[in-house]
Amino acid sequence: MKIRSDSFQDGQPIPAEFAFGKPDGAGRIALSANRSPHLAWDEVPAGTRSFVLLCIDPDVPTVPETVNRDDVAIPAEQPRGEFVHWVMADIPADCRELAAGACSDGVTPRGKRQPEGPVGSRQGLNDYTGWFAGDADMGGDYFGYDGPCPPFNDQRVHRYFFRLYALDVPSLGLSGRFGRAEVERAMQGHVLAEAAIHGTYTTNARLAG
Repeated sequence: MKIRSDSFQDGQPIPAEFAFGKPDGAGRIALSANRSPHLAWDEVPAGTRSFVLLCIDPDVPTVPETVNRDDVAIPAEQPRGEFVHWVMADIPADCRELAAGACSDGVTPRGKRQPEGPVGSRQGLNDYTGWFAGDADMGGDYFGYDGPCPPFNDQRVHRYFFRLYALDVPSLGLSGRFGRAEVERAMQGHVLAEAAIHGTYTTNARLAG
């Protein structure tokens, strides 16, 4: 199975229109267009009955107190964690493409309630749910895609991996609020194939050039 994007090339920068935040020209971050990128796939294995799509950033700083501060730089060598930007399950077996902007087109404070997606698909929670928890203006349940917004003071360019899984079941049977962990548990033993593509992104004006 292979996956590609017309929005960015594998291993290359993701345009700001597909990000949650972008450099504001003054060294900080402004909200961006937050459009979901184009994705397409082929060479799907026989017996595929649905797909799962995840987008994960593995380069997230692990010392939150240093994030987006003018008085400190986050060193590239700081230990990193993961941040989930997209969880979508039960994508129909006949789906082969997601148009740019089809699943997200703009930042929705407190999160999208019913994000767009292929008919029959289910959108899970991304990690902005936890990041904005307790924020009076932005706190809420963030379903579907919300794009990159790495710290402006991070010395590492972040990577964003879009991973597609072909499954031998039509549905994972998930209900209510679910995220990456629930999806990964439910699809154990049902994965027929996997494909991935990744792009890079930074809001650090020096690294962005």
